[in-house]
Amino acid sequence: MRINPKPEAAVYGIDLGKKVFHLVALDAGGRPIQRAKFTRDTLLRFFASATAARVGMEACPGSQWLARKLIELGHDACIIPAKFVKPYVKSNKTDVVDAEAIAEAVTRPTMRFVQVRTPEQIDLQALHRIRDRLIRSRTALINQARAFCLEYGLAMRTGAGVFHIDIRRHLDCTENDLTDTMRAMLRDLLDDLDHLEGRIAEISKAIEATAHTDEVARRLMTVPGIGPLGATALMAAAGNGLQFRKARDMAAWLGLVPAEHSTGGKQTLRGISKRGNGYVRRLLIHGARSCFLHLDREKHALGRWLRALEGRTHRNKAVVALANKITRIAWAILTRPGQLYLRSKGAAA
Repeated sequence: MRINPKPEAAVYGIDLGKKVFHLVALDAGGRPIQRAKFTRDTLLRFFASATAARVGMEACPGSQWLARKLIELGHDACIIPAKFVKPYVKSNKTDVVDAEAIAEAVTRPTMRFVQVRTPEQIDLQALHRIRDRLIRSRTALINQARAFCLEYGLAMRTGAGVFHIDIRRHLDCTENDLTDTMRAMLRDLLDDLDHLEGRIAEISKAIEATAHTDEVARRLMTVPGIGPLGATALMAAAGNGLQFRKARDMAAWLGLVPAEHSTGGKQTLRGISKRGNGYVRRLLIHGARSCFLHLDREKHALGRWLRALEGRTHRNKAVVALANKITRIAWAILTRPGQLYLRSKGAAA
C-alpha cells in the first residue's frame, strides 16, 4: 500500500532499523500529523515525492547513508546523537514514540548534530578502524603467547619489538621446559602474528599514501605531534571542522577539556571528560607525548608556553594540555583553506 506524504509536513523524525523504518511527521506548529512504517525502498520513494523538509534521525549504522540520500532528494537531513534524543521520549518506549521524540528533538534551536560525512571520509575512517582492530588482535596474541611461556617458567621483556627476539630464542633453546606440543602451538601463533603485522603494514601504507596526496592532510602534518595517522583520523572524524563554532568546541568534542559539575554558584572542574572519539583523542595524546619529549623549546613557537607549563603542573597534565592546544591549531587549519602552522619562535603559539 502506497503512503502519500502530507504536504503541510515541516519536520520528519525517522526511527531507523535494518529493514523497517518508523516515521512521524510534524507540522509547522510541532503537532504530529502522520505516522507510517516503511521498508528501506519505500522510504526513499516516500521522500522523493515529499516536499523539502527537515528530517531527523539518530546516529547509528546506516544513518550517514540515509542522510546523504535525503540531501540528494533536497531535504535537510540531520543526525542527532542518541543521548540527546532520550529526554524527549515520553512514557513507554516504542519505535513510533522514538520517531516522535526524534522529530521533536530536531526542532530545538540549541540541538547539536553529527556532521554528515562524505563516502571518502567513511572509507578513511574504516581503514583506521580496521587497523585499530588488527593492532588489538596483535596485542592479544602476543599476551597469549607470553602467558603460555610463563607456564613453563619463561619470562619475556615487554614490548612488541623484543617479543619476536625473546620467543624465537626460547623456541630455539632445547634445554628449557617447553614441550614439543607447546613449541608447535607457539610457532603457529608466530605465523598468525606475521600475518597480522603484514596486514597492519599494508593498511598503514594506504593511510600514509592518502596523507601525502591530500592537501588538507599535508597542512595538518605541519603541526607538531600530528603525523599521517593523526591527520587522516582528524579528517575522517571532523571533516572540514565547520560544525564547530570555535577551536575549543572541537577540543571539547574530543574530550580534551575538563569535565564540569558545578552547582549553587560553585564551579567544580574534574579531569578531562573523555567524550567523543576516543581513537582520535588517543592519537593526539600520543602525538603530544612525543612532541613533549622532542620539541625544541628554544626554536619552536610552542617552546615558551610549554616550558612555563612544565614548571607549574604534572607532566601527564601538561601532555593533555598540549594535545588540547594541538587540536585547536588543527581546527584553525581545517577551517582556513591554505593555512599552515608557523614553527618559528616569533610566530603566535
